[in-house]
Amino acid sequence: MQVRFTVHALRKFALLRRHGVSVSKRQVVGAVEEPDRVDYSRLPLLIAQVGWDKRRVLRVVYKVEGGTKIVITFYPGMKSQYEKES
Repeated sequence: MQVRFTVHALRKFALLRRHGVSVSKRQVVGAVEEPDRVDYSRLPLLIAQVGWDKRRVLRVVYKVEGGTKIVITFYPGMKSQYEKES
């Protein structure tokens, strides 16, 4: 399935970089294509989540239109906030 980025999502790369957080398009696309988990609580928006480092996860908000996944935004989050201990 094709992955597209909204203008907001494209601007988010530079915004995070200014705050010292480097995220690549490849990481965002990887999260959407092979998430560790998907949050369906905001349908029709989906939130893909992947582990990023020891303390953080990368969360990507997207929607599916036809055969395309459209990335709306993405953000790093603390594992302690988004992952429950097993």
